[in-house]
Amino acid sequence: MDSLSGMAVFVQAAQMGSFVGAGKHLGISASAVSKSIARLEEKLEVRLFHRSTRSLTLTAEGTRFLQRCRRIIQELEAAGEELRQTASSPQGPLRVSLPMIGKPFLPVFAEFQLLYPDIQLDLEFSDRLVDIIAEGFDAVIRSGVPKDSGLSARCLGRYRMLAVGSPDYFARHGKPARPRDLAEHRCIHFRFPDTGKLQRWMIQEDAQTERELPCTLICNSVEGRVCFALKGLGITYAADFMVREYLASGELRSVLEAYSEENGTFNLLWPSGRQVPLKLRALIDFLSDRIGFLS
Repeated sequence: MDSLSGMAVFVQAAQMGSFVGAGKHLGISASAVSKSIARLEEKLEVRLFHRSTRSLTLTAEGTRFLQRCRRIIQELEAAGEELRQTASSPQGPLRVSLPMIGKPFLPVFAEFQLLYPDIQLDLEFSDRLVDIIAEGFDAVIRSGVPKDSGLSARCLGRYRMLAVGSPDYFARHGKPARPRDLAEHRCIHFRFPDTGKLQRWMIQEDAQTERELPCTLICNSVEGRVCFALKGLGITYAADFMVREYLASGELRSVLEAYSEENGTFNLLWPSGRQVPLKLRALIDFLSDRIGFLS
């Protein structure tokens, strides 16, 4: 158990970048933290930190060791939590990161909270690429193909991207018959917050070089772009589940569907290689059954 205690001290010092800070967090002195790290380095026969009077940084060996230690500690925490939970009552905090589109997800999570009142949901809506393990998330929902091999994934559903506008807008400006006609229209764009680039509209009639579309309005909110399209400000490019009700009511109309090439998926991702806590298993199964807004 002394090795596990040393790992915990090491992880805390690495995360805080300070022996003093780690000591305060753990309720021990900075000297005790330093001695614990020294014993661990002696046992491993490697140097884990570069130390100076002003900074504390990990060595290459320390960085690799930190990743392993985090997994081990998370396994222990998951095992302890599993023992505390009962099979009939999932409970405890559950931190989930979701994309910046609340409309389709909020009703589903509200239903989940009603079904599992002993689970304390902590939802963060963000389009940034979060580090699930390092930032302490239990799971994330993201679109696209999972790129991290260290994560387990469950596909929640598929969607299609559409170009849409209001009947009023098309009455004033006409409907584009071919993708090239978009050059004569008012286009409402989405800017990715992490790169600053505009979303590409995958609407092409041939293999020619992609045409640059007019940029009438830019908005990094999906709900915002749909709202502006409803108000007749132009054509926007959105996932079908975001505009389905408006297409059904006639408030929006889709164009150029024959040329729309982009389809996507939403996936629920969580750390792999460990026992899934009961509260997380409840969420995985619930979302798999309830995400009905995706076709």
